[in-house]
Amino acid sequence: MADAGSDNTDTLAEIAAFGYERARDELVNVVKMLEQGGLDLDDSLALWERGEALAARCEQHLAGARKRVEDALSRADLDADG
Repeated sequence: MADAGSDNTDTLAEIAAFGYERARDELVNVVKMLEQGGLDLDDSLALWERGEALAARCEQHLAGARKRVEDALSRADLDADG
């Protein structure tokens, strides 16, 4: 039987491979499930932890996109000046 730490590591590895849209869509589903309630405490905590990991993955994608835009704008400024 796998321990909870192993399950969490597996979940984080799985989420790390998600694209932005998939992470966002799953996060929306996690929020809906938590809002509906009816889960026991352990299930709620596990779902909340998954939501935190999904939110972090979305932030990683958004930070990468922001960096790409900033880099493109910097290159455009240099091209315009040079």
